[in-house]
Formats: sequence, structure tokens, C-alpha cells
Amino acid sequence: MSQSIKYRNLSDSEIGILKAAGCRCDEWNRVKVTGGFDPTRCANVTFSGDIKLGEFIKTFTDESGVSTRSGISNAHLHNCTVGSNVLIGNIGDYIANYIIEDEVVVKNCGKIRTQGKPTFGNGTEVAVLNETGGRSVRIWDRLSAHEAYIIALYRHRDKAIARLEEMIRDYSATVSSSCGTIGRNTKIINSRDIRNVKFGPSCRIDGVIRLNEGSVNSCKDDPVFIGPGVIMDHFIVCSGSIVTDSTLVDKCFIGQGCVLGKHYSAENSLFFANCAGFHGEACSIFAGPYTVTHHKSTLLIAGIFSFMNAGSGSNQSNHMYKLGPIHQGIMERGSKTTSDSYVLWPARIGPFTLVMGRHYKNMDTSSLPFSYLIESNDESILVPGINLRSVGTIRDAQKWPKRDRRKDPVLIDQVNFNLLSPYTIRKMFEGRELLRKIKSVAGAVSASYSYNNMLIKGPSLERGIEMYQMGIDKFLGNSLINRLENLQLKTNGDLQKRLVPGKNTGDGEWVDLAGLIAPEREVNRLLDDIESGKLASLNGIEKRFAEMHKSYYNWEWTWACERLEKEVGKPVRRFTSDDVISMVEKWKKSVVTLDKMLYEDARKEFTLSSMTGFGIDGGEEVKKRDFEQVRGDFESNSVVSAIQDHIKQKTALGDELIERISKIR
Repeated sequence: MSQSIKYRNLSDSEIGILKAAGCRCDEWNRVKVTGGFDPTRCANVTFSGDIKLGEFIKTFTDESGVSTRSGISNAHLHNCTVGSNVLIGNIGDYIANYIIEDEVVVKNCGKIRTQGKPTFGNGTEVAVLNETGGRSVRIWDRLSAHEAYIIALYRHRDKAIARLEEMIRDYSATVSSSCGTIGRNTKIINSRDIRNVKFGPSCRIDGVIRLNEGSVNSCKDDPVFIGPGVIMDHFIVCSGSIVTDSTLVDKCFIGQGCVLGKHYSAENSLFFANCAGFHGEACSIFAGPYTVTHHKSTLLIAGIFSFMNAGSGSNQSNHMYKLGPIHQGIMERGSKTTSDSYVLWPARIGPFTLVMGRHYKNMDTSSLPFSYLIESNDESILVPGINLRSVGTIRDAQKWPKRDRRKDPVLIDQVNFNLLSPYTIRKMFEGRELLRKIKSVAGAVSASYSYNNMLIKGPSLERGIEMYQMGIDKFLGNSLINRLENLQLKTNGDLQKRLVPGKNTGDGEWVDLAGLIAPEREVNRLLDDIESGKLASLNGIEKRFAEMHKSYYNWEWTWACERLEKEVGKPVRRFTSDDVISMVEKWKKSVVTLDKMLYEDARKEFTLSSMTGFGIDGGEEVKKRDFEQVRGDFESNSVVSAIQDHIKQKTALGDELIERISKIR
């Protein structure tokens, strides 16, 4: 609503019309209206405190085609400012201390009020990861996954954390108000009890039981929906999110594009971009982008996850019945759990690892990414690198960008979707060297090796080294080809000049800040600037995260170049065309080999055993035809076709570069 709206007192005739329609007020002089106010649009309304009313001209038509004129009926308003073309009807108790903006609909509700001077969920402490509170994160309207990651997990940088928490407290104080807001075009219907909640524009609240102490940060481009049976206390919900179907939420931040429904229960948890939770339970979890749990029997507790899919019956333990629920777990990006999986915290699972079975020992696989962690006879068996050849891993990487539900023009989380990045390739280097070391320490070739409460079988160790080498060659080749793309270089000097990085930003270790992949050195620089006061605002920190995300590919080459030099054995300023051609040949071999592995893995989904249950009342021919009608044939499958196209495209890309580089003098 415009701040320049002019209000006037009611005329005696208008008061008479209102009284005749059953309206009541002890102090009519405290009721102010705009010039176009129509008193006939109010019936059976009790006004108390300071009231401001707009004009009511518009007629609303619902989904069933039923039209209702704007206005107020059967309601008690206390200290409210009501915009123009608002529809308020059948309020069982009252609406108190609210600014209700233009074209809002509030119908069939119980009690909606602001009490005291709340911060609308801002500043709420969420005991994430550690139920006892050692890693609590204060939530605020635009909390990003990256900021929360630092607050929760960088406790060793206590000065920076203290300053961040101070900024959040200061922000919370600025939004504190004795008057709540219901944003333009919002609809609140059939809802019982709403207390100290701020509503952004265009959200729809339908059939909630209770909303208490929170913010619904909806926007016109990406509205929020909160549906039937929902109970939420001390919360913030960001644009594009859906919370519905009797979901229970207490002390949670729900980021952009999330969906929680079907009786989901969550407490002391953070959910960031595009998370989804159905049926199950979350307790003190840090759900980074694309964390998905879909099953009634699944409990996620005291862990950090991202790009994760939890199988039915997945569970973890953070309690050893000694000092309380103090243990935490880390499942790095892309990890999955199968049905009935269990992991004993504390544990750390490396990126893109598939956890199968129940694991009762504390383990750390962080240096062995893309692995299978399998239970066999109560032993934890690790198969390193094998997930690199899983077609499911590639399918996941392809689907995540397509499943981004966020439509808000301002994205809070900076999400890097790359499967291979300095973060994951760094771990492949670590894994390759670790497996070589395990083998050398054991001496003679062994049937199995022991590592961190796990067993690695001899053939798995050898294959793991090969898989990591292929992953490394593929990534370094990708970076090299991208660096030389569309360039006509005449001499080795021109080549060397192009290969040398412009800056050293990007060298060293890289980290995954819950979706944002960046050099550790840049993260430390950010924290240094926060500690020194150079970076003193939450907006400034947001911008820095956005800059880090935007700079990814420039920084990636610096890191890749450093690793490329170690692999080839000389600095890029001495590279010749032969070195480049040799590396591209390695890249071609790794890409084609990995793609062929993916192709064969996909073929397993089309074997006779996969057809079990098809063609229910027929023979083998009926089974095959039924299978093809439901699943299609192997060669026309979209994933299989994409793999075949990828082999052709990458082979052609490598051949083109080799031909171009061969012309260098």
C-alpha cells in the first residue's frame, strides 16, 4: 500500500449506514477511511483501536466460479490498516495489529494477531547437527546455505562467527514490529490460529491449524503455499516453497523451492534450495540443496546432506547413551542411502557414495569419493570409485538443474551442479594416493585391506585406482579443452601464453559450502574480512558468495593447471603441442571408457531379470512386448541415447583440438 494515501474521518451518514448493517465501534473517531470508501461493503463488523480502511470496488471469483464482492463481514478488527479491494469474512475471533495490503482475501479463519514486538522468526536459534546446541544457527529472511554452513561448521573461526551472529541479531531487530503484514494478493482461508506471522505478497494459506512466530517470504514471481493441517512454530519459509498435508515444523528454515508434505515432521532443521521431505522425520539436520527424503520410515538426524536421496527406512544414530545426543554425521554432496540403511554417527561419507546396509562402526570415507559402502556379514565393505561408472550417478547430475523449482528473480543459494569439480577431483587425487599407500603398506598383494573400520577387497582397490585416474584425466582434459576452445594458435609460445593462468586465485584446496564450490583460500579471505570489519553487512556477504559462484570457471583453470603440471611433470609455460595432444588422447580414452561403462550399466535395466513381473498372463514374447510398451527399448532410452551422443560429441571435440594443435610450429 502506498504511504501517501490520505485518510479522513467517517461522516455521520456513513456511521449510520455501518450501524444499520450491524457494525459496532466504541470510538468511531478512530476509524479512518479513504475518499472512495463505501460503507455498504461492511456488515456485522466490530472495530476497535485504530482502524484505517481503503475502498472496496473489486469482486473476487474463486476456482469454482463463485463471485464475492470485496469488503468486510462478520469480523472483529483491532488496530488494523486494511488496503483497497480486500475481502475479509467470517472471522471467528478477531484480526489484531495487522497491515492488510491491497487485494488480500481472508475468509473463514479463527484468530490472526500480532502480540508484543516479534521478529517474525528472525533470530530463532536452530540447534542443527548437534541437538545440544553446539552448532546452532540463527535464521533470518535470506539465510543462504553457504552462510549457514560457515556458522554451523566453522566454529574454529569464533570471531567471524560472533560477528555473523551479531549481524543477524541486528537484522532481526530491524524487522521487529508490533504490527504484522499480510502482503498484496495474499489469500488466507479456512485457517485456525495465526500469531506473529509476516506474510509476503501472493502467498496462499489454506486450512492451516497453527502458524506461530514466523515469516512467509512469498513473492509475486514465486508464491508460497501453506496447506491443510499444517502446524508451524518459529519458522521462515522462502519463495516458491510448499508446506502442506499436516506437516509439523518447529524451529526450521525452509529455503526457496522446497516441498514438505504428507505428514512430514521437522524440528531444529535447515532446508535449502529445492529440498523435498515427505512422510518421514527430520531432527537437527542441515539439508543442503536437493536433499530429498520420501518415505514414512525414514529418519534423518544430526547430519549434513546435499544432493542426497534417502531410501526408505534410512536411519542414523547420534546417541551413545553416555553424554547425550552429541554426535554428528557428514554425508558429502551426492551421497545416497538404500532402503533400510543405517549409519552410526560420528561418521563422514565421501561425495557421491552409495550406502547400502547397516554400519555399526564409525567410519570416514571422505577421501574415497564415488564409492559403494556395503554391509556384508556385519562388515563394512568399501568399493572405491565404482560409482563413477553408475548410470544413476550421471542421471542424477543431469536431472538436478532441470528440477530447479525456483522462479524468484533473486536466488539466495548459489548452486554449482558440476559432478566433476576441483572439490571432487581433489578427493580423487587423495583417493588414488591413499589406495596406493594402503597397498604399499600391506606389502604383498592381499585379498583384502583394512581401512578406517572398513574392508577393501584387493580387486576393488586396483579398480579404484583405475577409476580415479580416469576421473582425473577426464576432468583435466575437460579444463584443457575449454581453455583452448576456438583458438587458432600458431606457435608453442602462443600456446604457453594461453595456458598460464592470469592470477593464482583458485590454487590450493577447494571446499563445498553446501552447494557453492569455491577455493578454501577465498573462503578464508571472506572470513578474514568479516573479522576485520571490512565486510560488515549481510548484504555484503551475500554479494561475495554470488561473486565466488560467478568466478568458478576462471578459478577452476588455475587449480586444474596446477594439477595438470604435476601429472605431466613440467610447468605449463614449457608445454608443447605434443604435451597437449598426449593429454587430450588420455582424455578421449577416459571419456569413452567411462561412457561405455555407463552404457553397459544402463543395459542391466533391460535384461531378462529386469523384465520379471511384466507380461503377467503371457509367455516370454508377451513379457518382452509388455516391457517395451512400458519401458521402451534399450537403444531408444533417453539416457542411453545421451550416452551415445556424448561419446560421438566428445570424440569429435578431442579430434578437432588435436588437429588444430598439430598445426602449431
